[in-house]
Amino acid sequence: MDLSYDKFIESKRKKMIDSGFDIEESKLNKHLFDFQKYIVKKALKKGRYAVFADTGLGKTIMQLEWSHQVAIKTNKPVLILAPLAVSEQTIKEGARFGIDVLKYSDESDRITCNRIYISNYEQLHNIDCSEFSGICLDESSILKSFDGKYKSMILDLFKATPYKSAWSATPSPNDHMELGNHSEFLGAMSYHEMLAMYFVHDGGETSKWRLRKHAEKDFWDYVLSWSIIGI
Repeated sequence: MDLSYDKFIESKRKKMIDSGFDIEESKLNKHLFDFQKYIVKKALKKGRYAVFADTGLGKTIMQLEWSHQVAIKTNKPVLILAPLAVSEQTIKEGARFGIDVLKYSDESDRITCNRIYISNYEQLHNIDCSEFSGICLDESSILKSFDGKYKSMILDLFKATPYKSAWSATPSPNDHMELGNHSEFLGAMSYHEMLAMYFVHDGGETSKWRLRKHAEKDFWDYVLSWSIIGI
C-alpha cells in the first residue's frame, strides 16, 4: 500500500516520552513565581528537558529547585555543571532560597544522598558521574563551543543518567547546532539525525544547512517536545 509523504514523515518522527514525575505546586519553593513553577513542574514531568530563557527570568532558582526535587525523588545526589565564574554565585543563590548546594571535590568524603553538588565543566574528568541521578547543565550553550572531544565526553558520561536538564539563554532560531547539541544531550535525537530529518544542505558550503520549508512546523513541534522557550 502506498504511503503518503506526510504519513512517512510521521512514522519516522521521534517523540520525547515523559520519564519524570508529577509534583504539587505546594511542594515547590515558595520563592518561585507562578510561571517559574509551571516551568519547573513541566521539566520534572518530562524528566529530560531544556529551558531556554532570557536574562531576568530566574533560571538559577528554577534549576536549583529542579535539582532539589530530583534529589528528593530519587534519594540520590544531583550534579550541576557550570562555568567556573558561576559556581560560587549559584551556591550563594541557593542559600538565599533555602537550597543547599555543595562544591564537588574529588578529594572530599563520599557524596551523600539528597544533596546537590556543583562543579565547573573543566573538572568533569575528575567526577564519578555514575553516582548522580540527575545532571543539570548551567549555561548549556557552552556545548556548542567545546571541541568535539569534550562535547562527546559530556554526552557519553551522562548517557544513562535518568534525569537531565539544560539551562541557557534563548538561542537564535537559526542556530541549529545549539539546538541539535541539546537534542542529543537530552536523548531525543542526535544532531546528525535532526539535520537529516528537517534540514537540507545548502549548496556547496559544507557548513550551511537550511530548514526545509515544508518541515518548519514539524521541526519546531519537535523542539518544543523537549524544551520551553521564554523571552
